[in-house]
Amino acid sequence: MDLADMFPPFGLRVACGDLELRLPDDAELARLADVAVAGIHPPERRPFLVPWNVGEPDEVRRGLLQYHWSSRGNVSPESWALELAVFRDGEPVGVQSVGAKNFPVTRSAGTGSWLALAHHGEGIGKRMRLMALHLLFDGFDAADATTEAFDDNPESNGVTRSLGYAPNGVVLQERQGEAAAENRYRMPRDAWAARPEAHRLDVSLTGVAPVRALLKMDPEP
Repeated sequence: MDLADMFPPFGLRVACGDLELRLPDDAELARLADVAVAGIHPPERRPFLVPWNVGEPDEVRRGLLQYHWSSRGNVSPESWALELAVFRDGEPVGVQSVGAKNFPVTRSAGTGSWLALAHHGEGIGKRMRLMALHLLFDGFDAADATTEAFDDNPESNGVTRSLGYAPNGVVLQERQGEAAAENRYRMPRDAWAARPEAHRLDVSLTGVAPVRALLKMDPEP
C-alpha cells in the first residue's frame, strides 16, 4: 500500500495549467520550509495572527514542519485542515489550505494561504484560491466558503473581493499585542455558480472520493 491508500488526502490533486495543489510529503515539506524562510511578505507587513514565519531560519523550518505534521494528525469528520502545497511546474511556491469543522452538517469550509514573496504579482494567488474553491464547491459539495484577512493586507482583501465574496463582518483580533481589524468574507454556492467566465478555470480533481469517504461527507446509505 502507498501513502494515499493508507491516508487518502495524500492522493488528492487539484491541477490547473502549471499549478497543482496537493499534500506534500516530508521531503517536499523540507523544500517548502526553505521557501518560507526566503520570504513570504515585506518585512513591514503582519498578515498572520501568529507570526510563525518570523525568527531564526531553523525555528521557522521546524515550526512549519510541526504545523503540517499536526494538521495531518488531526484530520477527522468533525474537524480537518488540508494544508495543500502549491506547486508551480513541480516547484513549491506556497500553501493553500482548506478546512472545516462539522462539515457533514454545515457544508461550510474556510480557506487560507501564503505565497512566496518572489511570486507575488504573478496572478498565482487568485488562481490557487479559485482552485481551492473548485475543490470545495465541485469536489466536496460545500454550501459556502469563508475566508478572512486583516484590514492592512490589501492584496489578500483585493483577491477576495475580486472573486465575488460578500463581506461577512469585521472583528477585532489581538495581533502581537495590538488590536487589529480582521475582515471576514463569505461566498455562498449560488455566487460560485454565477461566477463570470474569467473565473471558470480548467481545473481537474483527482482522488476526491476517498477523501470524501474518510471525512464522511456523504450521507450513510
